[in-house]
Amino acid sequence: MTRKQRRLTMIGGSLAVLAVAAALVLNAMRDSIVFFSTPSMVAEKHIAAGKRFRLGGLVQPGSLVRGDNLAVTFQVADGSAALPVSYKGILPDLFREGQGVVAEGALDAAGVFKADTVLAKHDETYMPKEVADALKKQGHWKDDYGAKPDAGAKPAAAAAGQGASPAKQGVSQ
Repeated sequence: MTRKQRRLTMIGGSLAVLAVAAALVLNAMRDSIVFFSTPSMVAEKHIAAGKRFRLGGLVQPGSLVRGDNLAVTFQVADGSAALPVSYKGILPDLFREGQGVVAEGALDAAGVFKADTVLAKHDETYMPKEVADALKKQGHWKDDYGAKPDAGAKPAAAAAGQGASPAKQGVSQ
């Protein structure tokens, strides 16, 4: 074997070992690459109790129950499935029913998601791309989720030329 052939063999072998190592790492991280799982995905995957993951969806209206010592329970839904969540701690200021949420934790033996971290969306127009995609996929997307109010828009009566002042139309300046 010539020196050039040995060098090419070493480079080829090194690349093969590197490719195998990368494939093993990606295979091991396959489930944790996703930013979060929706309740439907949790039901489909049959995630084992005690395994940590992120749960995302919308807080089900009417499901928020506050208990003693900052304990709260609520349900996270994605339109086709809902998962009960329990959390002990201070909820984010923007946390409310009907809004997007991502919680980190694990399922217990009873199927309740025990969260140790709860994240709420940061303003009225933001929605994580994954939540929006999941809602679109399941047909629960509303066209006004991503719409930003137009600050320069005139009220309908003023635009129609009815001559009423903004104060009389209930518009604050």
